[in-house]
Amino acid sequence: MHGDTARGDFALGAGVRAAFTGRAGGVSEAPYDSLNLGGAVGDDPAAVRDNRKRAAARLGVDPARTVWMRQVHGADVAYVTAPEDLGDTPVDAIVTTVPGLALAVLVADCAPVLLADPVAGVVGAAHSGRPGTAAGVVPALLDRMREHGADPSRTSAAIGPAACGGCYEVPAAMRDEVAAAVPAARATTSRGTPGLDIRAGIAGQLAAAGVADVRIDPRCTIEDPDLFSYRRDGRTGRFAGYVWLTEREERP
Repeated sequence: MHGDTARGDFALGAGVRAAFTGRAGGVSEAPYDSLNLGGAVGDDPAAVRDNRKRAAARLGVDPARTVWMRQVHGADVAYVTAPEDLGDTPVDAIVTTVPGLALAVLVADCAPVLLADPVAGVVGAAHSGRPGTAAGVVPALLDRMREHGADPSRTSAAIGPAACGGCYEVPAAMRDEVAAAVPAARATTSRGTPGLDIRAGIAGQLAAAGVADVRIDPRCTIEDPDLFSYRRDGRTGRFAGYVWLTEREERP
C-alpha cells in the first residue's frame, strides 16, 4: 500500500481518505528539499506554508482545516473539532468526528499511523516513534476513538513509511527496554546488530486491540531517497500522513 501527493490519496474505509506524502513537489531548498511540511526544523516558514498548501491542493483538503500537532514523542491524545483547538498543547495523537477536517502527523523515521472507523465516523492520527510506541500512543489513540463510538473490529489502520528493522540500529539495552513493552518491535539489523522494527511493534499493538485491517507501507525512510530521514541526514525535512472524513454529502 502506497499513497503520496504524487500518486494521490487512498481509501481507508467508506467515506475516509488518507495519504502519505513524499519528498518531491515542494519549494524548500536543501537540506529541506523540497516538500518539507515540518514547521519546526529550521526551514523558511514561508516555504513550509507554501508546501502545506501544495500538499493540501493535491489531496483535495483545505489547508485552513488541517490540524498539525506539536509532537513530543509522548502518548497524549486530543479530540479536535478545528485546527485551533490544540493551541500550543503538545500531543502525539489526535481524533476527530468532523467531516472535512484533515488530521496530519509529521515524521522522518518515526511511524505515521492513521486509523478510521467509517461506521462510527471517527478518524485518528498518531506519531509513533520509539518512545511513543513503547509508551503506547497507538493503543491510547484507539481508546480515545472508542469514546466517540469506534469499534476496533471495524477499524482500519494504515502504518506509513518508517525506519525499518534492518536499518534501525539501537543499543542492546534500548532494544530490550522497548521489547519488554512491545515484544514485536524486537529486531536484528542487516548488520547483525540490535535493532527495532517500530512498525511491527505497532502492528502487534493493533492486533492485540482487535484491529484486523492493518495496512503497512513497506518503504524504509533510511533507504528511500524519496522520503525524509532524520537518522540518515540529520538536518532535514518532514513528510506527513493525512487522514480525513469526507464531507457528509460525499459519504455513503
